[in-house]
Amino acid sequence: MSRRSRSTLFLMEQLIVIAVFAICAAACVSILTASYLMARDTRDMSNAVLAAESAAESYKAFSGDLGKTAELLEGLIVSYSGEDAGLVVYYDNHWRPTHIATDAEYILRLTGEPPQVGASVLRLGELSVERITGEEILSFPVAVNAGGARHE
Repeated sequence: MSRRSRSTLFLMEQLIVIAVFAICAAACVSILTASYLMARDTRDMSNAVLAAESAAESYKAFSGDLGKTAELLEGLIVSYSGEDAGLVVYYDNHWRPTHIATDAEYILRLTGEPPQVGASVLRLGELSVERITGEEILSFPVAVNAGGARHE
């Protein structure tokens, strides 16, 4: 075998090895990206559940009083008249409450029936947590015994 044919064979082997490494690297990057996104979604779901649970329990503890719930959660009452009363809590990317909407990454919304004289004792609300982009993380109904005594 001549020296030239050996060097050509060596170069072809090197190109094949580089191609295999490139394919493996692309697969690894794809898998790492997917795992990062799954970890982020899991972290967000966990934090959203904690925030929503805290909001729901506070809302129930105060018998549906959004004003007291807003004070405890460091939230803002966005409407307290009309059909539904609403509370909004903004969270930054570390899930700390913030009053600046431009710093927010997540929004907790709690809407409920405003207190009315002569209304039924059971009041219903809706609690949702979403990303600032509008992508919903979780949502569930909340019922509160507005008559004072809680029933579990």
